Amino acid sequence: MPTLLPHAAAVAGLLPLLFAACSTPAADSGGMRSVADGETFAMAAGEQVALADRSTLRYVRVTNDSRCKPGRQCVWAGDAEVVFEWSADAAGTPESFSLHTGRGDRSRDLGGRRLTLVSLADGAEPEAQLKLETLP
Repeated sequence: MPTLLPHAAAVAGLLPLLFAACSTPAADSGGMRSVADGETFAMAAGEQVALADRSTLRYVRVTNDSRCKPGRQCVWAGDAEVVFEWSADAAGTPESFSLHTGRGDRSRDLGGRRLTLVSLADGAEPEAQLKLETLP
């Protein structure tokens, strides 16, 4: 009965290469992570991503965070304003806009797509969960 150990060693040697290939940004997105239409994705403050139409989205910062802190009881949940910049193309001037967790707009149309703020983590520079959808 043949042993599988040499095959397992060969596969184990290839795993780091597979993981590196999967985590490498697409070459045509200028080194940025690409986000596909219909995708829910996370962004960190300061991060920039490329959208399918070659536009870019940057998560600038959180301002006016009045959300109820974890472990506390509050009269209302509060609101946080998340500031983004969107550029239709590489030569375009970025358009600044905000999305909100409570009061205010949770979505913004960006050239044929809708960006929605799904959730915002707690902390000084919270991660934002976003959804990108193609408009009908």
